[in-house]
Amino acid sequence: MSACPCPARFYSHAIHHLGNRFDMTHSDDIQARFFAMLHQRTGALAAGDSISEPLVSASMYHLPDQPAPDRVYGRVANPTVQAAEARLATLEDAATLLFPSGMAAYGAVVMALLRAGDKVLLPSDGYYAARNLMDQVMAPFGVQTDTCTAAEMADIALDGYKLVIIETPTNPHLDIIDIAALAARCHAAGALLAVDNTVCTPLLQQPLDHGADIIIASDTKAAAGHSDVLMGHVSCRDAAIMERIHAVRSLAGAIPGPFESWLLLRGLETLDVRLERMCRNAESLVPLFQAQPLIKSVIYPAASHPQMSRPGFLIGVTFADRSAGERFIKAAQFVPATSFGGIHSSADRRERWGDAVPGGFLRLSIGCEPTKQLTDAVTSGLATL
Repeated sequence: MSACPCPARFYSHAIHHLGNRFDMTHSDDIQARFFAMLHQRTGALAAGDSISEPLVSASMYHLPDQPAPDRVYGRVANPTVQAAEARLATLEDAATLLFPSGMAAYGAVVMALLRAGDKVLLPSDGYYAARNLMDQVMAPFGVQTDTCTAAEMADIALDGYKLVIIETPTNPHLDIIDIAALAARCHAAGALLAVDNTVCTPLLQQPLDHGADIIIASDTKAAAGHSDVLMGHVSCRDAAIMERIHAVRSLAGAIPGPFESWLLLRGLETLDVRLERMCRNAESLVPLFQAQPLIKSVIYPAASHPQMSRPGFLIGVTFADRSAGERFIKAAQFVPATSFGGIHSSADRRERWGDAVPGGFLRLSIGCEPTKQLTDAVTSGLATL
Protein backbone atom coordinates (compact mmCIF):
# COMPACT_ATOMS: atom_id res chain seq x y z
CA MET A 1 0.00 0.00 0.00
CA SER A 2 1.25 3.43 -0.86
CA ALA A 3 1.48 6.15 1.70
CA CYS A 4 -1.00 8.94 1.15
CA PRO A 5 -1.74 12.25 2.78
CA CYS A 6 -4.52 12.89 5.24
CA PRO A 7 -7.87 11.74 3.78
CA ALA A 8 -9.56 14.90 5.05
CA ARG A 9 -7.20 16.90 2.85
CA PHE A 10 -8.27 14.86 -0.14
CA TYR A 11 -11.94 15.09 0.64
CA SER A 12 -12.39 18.77 -0.14
CA HIS A 13 -10.64 18.28 -3.49
CA ALA A 14 -12.18 14.95 -4.37
CA ILE A 15 -15.70 16.38 -4.27
CA HIS A 16 -14.98 19.90 -5.52
CA HIS A 17 -17.23 19.32 -8.52
CA LEU A 18 -19.98 17.40 -6.75
CA GLY A 19 -23.52 18.49 -6.08
CA ASN A 20 -24.21 21.58 -8.18
CA ARG A 21 -26.70 22.53 -5.51
CA PHE A 22 -25.79 26.20 -5.42
CA ASP A 23 -26.12 26.56 -9.20
CA MET A 24 -29.63 25.17 -9.44
CA THR A 25 -32.49 27.65 -9.67
CA HIS A 26 -35.06 25.15 -8.39
CA SER A 27 -33.14 22.92 -5.98
CA ASP A 28 -36.38 21.51 -4.53
CA ASP A 29 -37.72 20.42 -7.91
CA ILE A 30 -36.75 16.79 -8.39
CA GLN A 31 -37.32 16.89 -12.11
CA ALA A 32 -35.09 19.95 -12.38
CA ARG A 33 -32.39 18.05 -10.51
CA PHE A 34 -32.80 15.10 -12.84
CA PHE A 35 -32.58 17.34 -15.90
CA ALA A 36 -29.40 18.91 -14.51
CA MET A 37 -27.99 15.46 -13.78
CA LEU A 38 -28.64 14.30 -17.34
CA HIS A 39 -26.83 17.32 -18.78
CA GLN A 40 -24.05 17.40 -16.21
CA ARG A 41 -21.57 16.10 -18.80
CA THR A 42 -23.19 17.20 -22.05
CA GLY A 43 -23.36 20.79 -20.86
CA ALA A 44 -19.56 20.99 -20.70
CA LEU A 45 -18.45 18.98 -23.75
CA ALA A 46 -15.75 20.17 -26.11
CA ALA A 47 -15.82 19.36 -29.81
CA GLY A 48 -15.19 15.67 -30.37
CA ASP A 49 -15.83 14.62 -26.76
CA SER A 50 -17.85 11.47 -26.18
CA ILE A 51 -21.43 11.95 -25.06
CA SER A 52 -21.16 9.08 -22.61
CA GLU A 53 -18.85 9.30 -19.62
CA PRO A 54 -15.42 7.75 -20.29
CA LEU A 55 -14.46 4.65 -18.34
CA VAL A 56 -11.12 5.44 -16.71
CA SER A 57 -9.55 2.37 -15.17
CA ALA A 58 -6.62 3.84 -13.32
CA SER A 59 -4.89 3.03 -10.07
CA MET A 60 -1.88 5.28 -10.77
CA TYR A 61 -1.50 8.81 -12.11
CA HIS A 62 1.39 10.83 -13.50
CA LEU A 63 2.53 13.03 -10.62
CA PRO A 64 3.92 16.53 -11.18
CA ASP A 65 5.83 18.29 -8.41
CA GLN A 66 2.54 19.51 -6.95
CA PRO A 67 -0.01 16.78 -7.72
CA ALA A 68 -3.72 17.42 -7.50
CA PRO A 69 -4.87 15.78 -4.25
CA ASP A 70 -7.46 13.67 -6.05
CA ARG A 71 -5.00 12.45 -8.71
CA VAL A 72 -2.44 10.75 -6.49
CA TYR A 73 -3.64 7.18 -6.12
CA GLY A 74 -6.69 5.19 -7.19
CA ARG A 75 -7.70 4.39 -3.63
CA VAL A 76 -8.32 8.09 -3.02
CA ALA A 77 -10.17 9.04 -6.21
CA ASN A 78 -10.92 7.98 -9.77
CA PRO A 79 -12.45 10.12 -12.56
CA THR A 80 -15.25 7.69 -13.39
CA VAL A 81 -16.12 7.18 -9.73
CA GLN A 82 -16.16 10.95 -9.25
CA ALA A 83 -18.43 11.37 -12.26
CA ALA A 84 -20.97 8.97 -10.75
CA GLU A 85 -20.69 10.73 -7.40
CA ALA A 86 -21.32 14.05 -9.11
CA ARG A 87 -24.51 12.75 -10.74
CA LEU A 88 -25.84 11.41 -7.45
CA ALA A 89 -24.82 14.57 -5.63
CA THR A 90 -26.98 16.58 -8.01
CA LEU A 91 -29.97 14.31 -7.39
CA GLU A 92 -29.45 14.32 -3.61
CA ASP A 93 -28.55 18.02 -3.47
CA ALA A 94 -25.70 17.02 -1.17
CA ALA A 95 -22.10 15.86 -1.23
CA THR A 96 -21.98 12.16 -2.09
CA LEU A 97 -19.48 9.33 -1.78
CA LEU A 98 -19.76 5.99 -3.59
CA PHE A 99 -19.11 2.57 -2.06
CA PRO A 100 -18.84 -0.91 -3.58
CA SER A 101 -22.17 -1.95 -2.02
CA GLY A 102 -24.98 -0.61 0.11
CA MET A 103 -23.61 -2.43 3.14
CA ALA A 104 -20.18 -0.87 2.57
CA ALA A 105 -21.96 2.48 2.78
CA TYR A 106 -23.61 1.41 6.04
CA GLY A 107 -20.27 0.26 7.40
CA ALA A 108 -18.53 3.53 6.57
CA VAL A 109 -21.22 5.58 8.31
CA VAL A 110 -21.15 3.61 11.55
CA MET A 111 -17.35 3.38 11.63
CA ALA A 112 -17.04 7.11 11.03
CA LEU A 113 -19.60 8.21 13.60
CA LEU A 114 -19.66 5.65 16.43
CA ARG A 115 -17.21 4.98 19.24
CA ALA A 116 -17.10 2.62 22.21
CA GLY A 117 -19.98 3.41 24.54
CA ASP A 118 -22.17 5.00 21.86
CA LYS A 119 -25.74 3.81 21.36
CA VAL A 120 -27.49 3.36 18.03
CA LEU A 121 -31.17 2.62 17.33
CA LEU A 122 -32.31 0.51 14.37
CA PRO A 123 -35.69 -0.86 13.27
CA SER A 124 -36.25 -4.47 14.34
CA ASP A 125 -38.44 -5.05 11.30
CA GLY A 126 -36.11 -3.54 8.72
CA TYR A 127 -33.24 -4.91 6.67
CA TYR A 128 -31.65 -7.74 8.63
CA ALA A 129 -28.10 -7.19 7.32
CA ALA A 130 -27.96 -3.75 8.98
CA ARG A 131 -28.73 -5.33 12.36
CA ASN A 132 -26.18 -8.07 11.72
CA LEU A 133 -23.55 -5.45 10.96
CA MET A 134 -24.10 -3.82 14.33
CA ASP A 135 -24.32 -7.09 16.27
CA GLN A 136 -21.46 -8.95 14.66
CA VAL A 137 -19.02 -6.18 13.71
CA MET A 138 -19.66 -3.11 15.84
CA ALA A 139 -20.70 -4.70 19.13
CA PRO A 140 -17.20 -6.12 19.81
CA PHE A 141 -15.90 -2.54 19.60
CA GLY A 142 -18.26 -1.44 22.38
CA VAL A 143 -21.09 0.03 20.32
CA GLN A 144 -24.52 -0.74 21.79
CA THR A 145 -27.44 -1.39 19.45
CA ASP A 146 -31.10 -1.22 20.38
CA THR A 147 -34.04 -2.02 18.11
CA CYS A 148 -37.73 -1.25 17.93
CA THR A 149 -40.41 -1.69 15.31
CA ALA A 150 -41.08 0.98 12.72
CA ALA A 151 -44.40 1.72 14.44
CA GLU A 152 -42.64 2.25 17.78
CA MET A 153 -40.20 4.80 16.30
CA ALA A 154 -42.79 7.56 16.73
CA ASP A 155 -42.85 7.22 20.53
CA ILE A 156 -39.62 5.60 21.72
CA ALA A 157 -37.43 7.79 23.92
CA LEU A 158 -34.32 8.87 22.04
CA ASP A 159 -32.24 10.24 24.91
CA GLY A 160 -28.73 8.84 24.97
CA TYR A 161 -28.58 7.74 21.35
CA LYS A 162 -25.76 8.96 19.12
CA LEU A 163 -27.31 7.71 15.88
CA VAL A 164 -30.72 6.54 14.70
CA ILE A 165 -30.85 4.60 11.43
CA ILE A 166 -34.17 3.94 9.72
CA GLU A 167 -35.51 2.89 6.34
CA THR A 168 -38.78 4.11 4.95
CA PRO A 169 -40.63 2.38 3.48
CA THR A 170 -39.26 -0.48 5.53
CA ASN A 171 -38.04 -3.71 3.98
CA PRO A 172 -40.00 -5.95 3.71
CA HIS A 173 -43.09 -4.64 5.55
CA LEU A 174 -43.31 -1.34 3.62
CA ASP A 175 -44.16 0.68 6.73
CA ILE A 176 -43.81 4.47 6.45
CA ILE A 177 -41.85 6.43 9.07
CA ASP A 178 -42.39 10.18 9.24
CA ILE A 179 -38.87 11.48 8.56
CA ALA A 180 -39.50 15.12 9.54
CA ALA A 181 -41.13 14.22 12.85
CA LEU A 182 -38.41 11.72 13.75
CA ALA A 183 -35.62 14.09 12.68
CA ALA A 184 -36.97 16.79 15.00
CA ARG A 185 -37.07 14.32 17.90
CA CYS A 186 -33.58 13.02 17.13
CA HIS A 187 -32.07 16.48 17.05
CA ALA A 188 -33.82 17.48 20.27
CA ALA A 189 -32.23 14.43 21.91
CA GLY A 190 -28.79 15.13 20.41
CA ALA A 191 -28.88 12.23 17.93
CA LEU A 192 -28.15 12.10 14.22
CA LEU A 193 -30.70 10.56 11.86
CA ALA A 194 -29.59 8.41 8.93
CA VAL A 195 -32.19 7.22 6.41
CA ASP A 196 -31.80 4.22 4.15
CA ASN A 197 -33.46 5.55 0.99
CA THR A 198 -32.84 2.50 -1.18
CA VAL A 199 -36.50 1.74 -1.91
CA CYS A 200 -37.45 5.25 -3.03
CA THR A 201 -34.24 6.57 -4.61
CA PRO A 202 -33.78 10.37 -4.77
CA LEU A 203 -36.58 10.65 -7.34
CA LEU A 204 -39.34 9.44 -5.03
CA GLN A 205 -38.12 10.75 -1.67
CA GLN A 206 -35.65 13.35 -0.40
CA PRO A 207 -34.85 12.56 3.25
CA LEU A 208 -32.38 15.44 3.67
CA ASP A 209 -35.09 17.92 2.71
CA HIS A 210 -37.20 16.51 5.55
CA GLY A 211 -34.51 16.96 8.19
CA ALA A 212 -32.46 13.76 8.01
CA ASP A 213 -28.70 14.18 8.45
CA ILE A 214 -27.43 11.33 6.29
CA ILE A 215 -28.69 9.24 3.39
CA ILE A 216 -27.53 5.66 2.95
CA ALA A 217 -28.57 3.82 -0.21
CA SER A 218 -27.93 0.61 -2.06
CA ASP A 219 -27.64 1.64 -5.70
CA THR A 220 -27.57 -2.06 -6.54
CA LYS A 221 -31.35 -1.81 -6.69
CA ALA A 222 -33.39 0.70 -8.70
CA ALA A 223 -30.72 3.36 -9.08
CA ALA A 224 -28.50 1.14 -11.26
CA GLY A 225 -31.54 -0.88 -12.21
CA HIS A 226 -30.14 -3.63 -14.43
CA SER A 227 -29.31 -6.31 -11.84
CA ASP A 228 -25.67 -6.36 -12.89
CA VAL A 229 -23.76 -4.24 -10.38
CA LEU A 230 -23.21 -3.84 -6.65
CA MET A 231 -22.96 -0.22 -5.51
CA GLY A 232 -23.98 2.09 -2.69
CA HIS A 233 -23.64 5.70 -1.64
CA VAL A 234 -23.74 8.08 1.29
CA SER A 235 -24.99 11.66 0.97
CA CYS A 236 -24.79 14.40 3.59
CA ARG A 237 -24.75 18.20 3.73
CA ASP A 238 -22.36 18.31 6.71
CA ALA A 239 -18.79 18.61 5.41
CA ALA A 240 -17.22 17.43 8.67
CA ILE A 241 -19.25 14.21 8.64
CA MET A 242 -18.35 13.58 5.01
CA GLU A 243 -14.65 14.11 5.71
CA ARG A 244 -14.80 11.38 8.36
CA ILE A 245 -16.70 9.03 6.06
CA HIS A 246 -14.20 9.70 3.26
CA ALA A 247 -11.34 8.94 5.65
CA VAL A 248 -12.95 5.59 6.51
CA ARG A 249 -13.40 4.78 2.83
CA SER A 250 -9.82 5.63 1.91
CA LEU A 251 -8.13 3.97 4.88
CA ALA A 252 -10.35 0.89 5.19
CA GLY A 253 -10.26 0.45 1.42
CA ALA A 254 -14.00 0.22 0.65
CA ILE A 255 -13.34 1.63 -2.81
CA PRO A 256 -15.87 1.44 -5.65
CA GLY A 257 -14.52 0.20 -8.96
CA PRO A 258 -14.56 2.43 -12.06
CA PHE A 259 -16.40 -0.12 -14.22
CA GLU A 260 -19.13 -0.58 -11.62
CA SER A 261 -19.37 3.21 -11.31
CA TRP A 262 -19.70 3.47 -15.09
CA LEU A 263 -22.57 0.95 -15.01
CA LEU A 264 -24.25 3.05 -12.33
CA LEU A 265 -23.86 6.15 -14.51
CA ARG A 266 -25.67 4.33 -17.30
CA GLY A 267 -28.45 3.29 -14.96
CA LEU A 268 -28.96 6.74 -13.48
CA GLU A 269 -29.67 8.23 -16.89
CA THR A 270 -32.74 6.00 -17.32
CA LEU A 271 -33.88 6.06 -13.69
CA ASP A 272 -36.76 8.47 -14.28
CA VAL A 273 -38.32 6.52 -17.14
CA ARG A 274 -37.78 3.18 -15.42
CA LEU A 275 -39.40 4.35 -12.19
CA GLU A 276 -42.34 5.77 -14.12
CA ARG A 277 -43.04 2.37 -15.72
CA MET A 278 -42.34 0.42 -12.53
CA CYS A 279 -44.63 2.57 -10.39
CA ARG A 280 -47.38 2.61 -13.02
CA ASN A 281 -47.19 -1.17 -13.31
CA ALA A 282 -47.36 -1.58 -9.53
CA GLU A 283 -50.36 0.74 -9.27
CA SER A 284 -52.10 -1.31 -11.97
CA LEU A 285 -51.43 -4.64 -10.27
CA VAL A 286 -52.45 -3.79 -6.72
CA PRO A 287 -56.24 -4.00 -7.44
CA LEU A 288 -55.76 -7.48 -8.92
CA PHE A 289 -54.20 -8.74 -5.70
CA GLN A 290 -56.74 -6.94 -3.54
CA ALA A 291 -59.62 -8.51 -5.46
CA GLN A 292 -58.33 -12.08 -5.00
CA PRO A 293 -60.15 -13.61 -1.99
CA LEU A 294 -57.51 -16.30 -1.46
CA ILE A 295 -54.84 -13.68 -0.75
CA LYS A 296 -54.60 -12.89 2.97
CA SER A 297 -53.17 -9.38 2.75
CA VAL A 298 -51.79 -6.80 0.34
CA ILE A 299 -49.36 -4.13 1.50
CA TYR A 300 -48.80 -1.12 -0.72
CA PRO A 301 -48.23 2.40 0.58
CA ALA A 302 -50.96 3.81 -1.66
CA ALA A 303 -51.89 6.43 0.92
CA SER A 304 -48.26 7.48 0.84
CA HIS A 305 -46.94 10.04 3.26
CA PRO A 306 -46.38 13.49 1.69
CA GLN A 307 -42.63 12.88 2.03
CA MET A 308 -42.98 10.40 -0.88
CA SER A 309 -43.85 11.66 -4.33
CA ARG A 310 -45.30 8.26 -5.32
CA PRO A 311 -46.03 4.94 -3.58
CA GLY A 312 -43.26 3.09 -5.40
CA PHE A 313 -42.82 -0.30 -7.06
CA LEU A 314 -42.75 -2.78 -4.16
CA ILE A 315 -45.85 -4.73 -3.12
CA GLY A 316 -46.11 -7.09 -0.15
CA VAL A 317 -48.55 -9.95 -0.79
CA THR A 318 -49.38 -12.76 1.64
CA PHE A 319 -50.56 -15.94 -0.07
CA ALA A 320 -52.24 -18.82 1.75
CA ASP A 321 -48.95 -20.64 2.24
CA ARG A 322 -45.47 -21.13 0.81
CA SER A 323 -46.71 -23.49 -1.91
CA ALA A 324 -49.31 -21.01 -3.18
CA GLY A 325 -46.72 -18.24 -3.31
CA GLU A 326 -44.29 -20.37 -5.27
CA ARG A 327 -47.00 -21.43 -7.73
CA PHE A 328 -47.78 -17.77 -8.32
CA ILE A 329 -44.12 -16.87 -8.93
CA LYS A 330 -43.78 -19.55 -11.60
CA ALA A 331 -47.10 -18.95 -13.35
CA ALA A 332 -46.76 -15.15 -13.34
CA GLN A 333 -43.21 -15.44 -14.75
CA PHE A 334 -41.69 -13.40 -11.93
CA VAL A 335 -37.98 -13.92 -11.36
CA PRO A 336 -37.35 -15.58 -7.96
CA ALA A 337 -34.62 -13.34 -6.55
CA THR A 338 -33.71 -11.68 -3.27
CA SER A 339 -32.88 -8.20 -4.54
CA PHE A 340 -35.31 -5.71 -6.07
CA GLY A 341 -35.57 -2.67 -8.32
CA GLY A 342 -34.54 -4.34 -11.58
CA ILE A 343 -35.98 -4.29 -15.08
CA HIS A 344 -37.63 -7.69 -14.53
CA SER A 345 -40.47 -8.20 -12.06
CA SER A 346 -39.18 -10.39 -9.24
CA ALA A 347 -40.41 -12.04 -6.07
CA ASP A 348 -38.75 -12.95 -2.79
CA ARG A 349 -40.24 -15.21 -0.14
CA ARG A 350 -38.89 -13.29 2.83
CA GLU A 351 -39.64 -15.85 5.55
CA ARG A 352 -36.65 -17.88 4.35
CA TRP A 353 -34.31 -15.06 5.46
CA GLY A 354 -35.68 -14.93 9.00
CA ASP A 355 -38.01 -11.94 8.56
CA ALA A 356 -41.05 -12.01 10.85
CA VAL A 357 -43.53 -12.71 8.04
CA PRO A 358 -45.73 -15.71 7.15
CA GLY A 359 -44.34 -18.41 4.88
CA GLY A 360 -46.62 -17.25 2.08
CA PHE A 361 -45.47 -13.62 2.19
CA LEU A 362 -43.83 -12.39 -1.02
CA ARG A 363 -42.10 -9.07 -1.54
CA LEU A 364 -42.87 -8.31 -5.16
CA SER A 365 -40.62 -5.91 -7.07
CA ILE A 366 -42.52 -4.72 -10.11
CA GLY A 367 -40.40 -4.21 -13.21
CA CYS A 368 -40.53 -2.50 -16.58
CA GLU A 369 -42.47 -5.05 -18.60
CA PRO A 370 -45.27 -3.76 -20.85
CA THR A 371 -48.24 -3.15 -18.54
CA LYS A 372 -50.83 -5.23 -20.41
CA GLN A 373 -48.59 -8.27 -20.77
CA LEU A 374 -47.51 -8.04 -17.12
CA THR A 375 -51.14 -7.75 -16.02
CA ASP A 376 -52.03 -10.81 -18.08
CA ALA A 377 -49.14 -12.76 -16.53
CA VAL A 378 -50.21 -11.80 -13.00
CA THR A 379 -53.80 -12.76 -13.78
CA SER A 380 -52.54 -16.17 -14.90
CA GLY A 381 -50.54 -16.48 -11.73
CA LEU A 382 -53.53 -15.64 -9.55
CA ALA A 383 -55.57 -18.27 -11.39
CA THR A 384 -53.31 -20.96 -9.90
CA LEU A 385 -54.66 -20.15 -6.45
